Parts: sequence; structure tokens; C-alpha cells
Amino acid sequence: MPTTNVLFLCTGNSARSQMAEAFLRAYAGERFNAYSAGLEPRGIHPYTIEVMREIGLDISGQRSKGLQEYLGQLHFGFLITVCARAEEQCPRVFPGVGQRMYWDIPDPLAFEGPPEETLAHFRQVRDLVERHVRDWLAEQGVQVPQLPST
Repeated sequence: MPTTNVLFLCTGNSARSQMAEAFLRAYAGERFNAYSAGLEPRGIHPYTIEVMREIGLDISGQRSKGLQEYLGQLHFGFLITVCARAEEQCPRVFPGVGQRMYWDIPDPLAFEGPPEETLAHFRQVRDLVERHVRDWLAEQGVQVPQLPST
């Protein structure tokens, strides 16, 4: 079966889109090629790496990328924006994109509090991203396995 390219887009490509890329790769990498990008890439937040590692997904090899890295380079069957700002600022017509979707997921970097509460917020966002990816895969007819650590 041919693979479909999926691009997750957010503002900084530092948390939500990175998580979604990792979950899609882990759950359905044989069917989908997962990518992520940001309108203003800022590097992957250390808590993003930490909360993903907690559930057995090592994303330390992923990197923060700008949208321009993919524009005109790849065709994406799906473009999924995972934040309101990216949804507002991304062009309505996106060359090389089949279907565009929007998942309203809160930005864990916007949370203000002590480190342990911030880390807990990152975990909540991680779990929300995972639910969105699992639900979307179910809509695509993909049976999603459990991660080894869950």
C-alpha cells in the first residue's frame, strides 16, 4: 500500500507538532510518512523530549523545521494544524496539500508555573495529542496498537 505524507503544523514546531509526528510514526509509520513544521521554528522544548521519552518514544533525533522546508518540495495528503495561530496564519490555499484539518490543542509553552506543574501540563498536552492521532487513525481505518510502555 502506498504511503501518504502527513504534515503537522504549529507555530514553533517545539512541542505539539513534534509529538504528533512521533505518535503517527510510532502507530502507523508503515502507512503514513509523518512530518512536522512550524511557522517560526524555535527548537524542540526539552520537556517535549522528556514527556515523550516517559512513554517510550525517543524524539531526540527529531529537529525543529520551518514550513518553507516543505513548500513545493512534497505533496501532503493531509496538512493538520495543531494550534490556532498556525491555523490563522497558514495560507488557505496550500500548494501540494490534499486535505487540510485543524486540531485545537493548547500550547504547553504558554503555561506558567513551577517546573513540576509545567511538566504535568506537557504530559496533559501529550496525552491530548495522542488521542487526536489515535482518533484520526481510526477514521482512516487504521487499527492502532498500544505502545510497549502504555
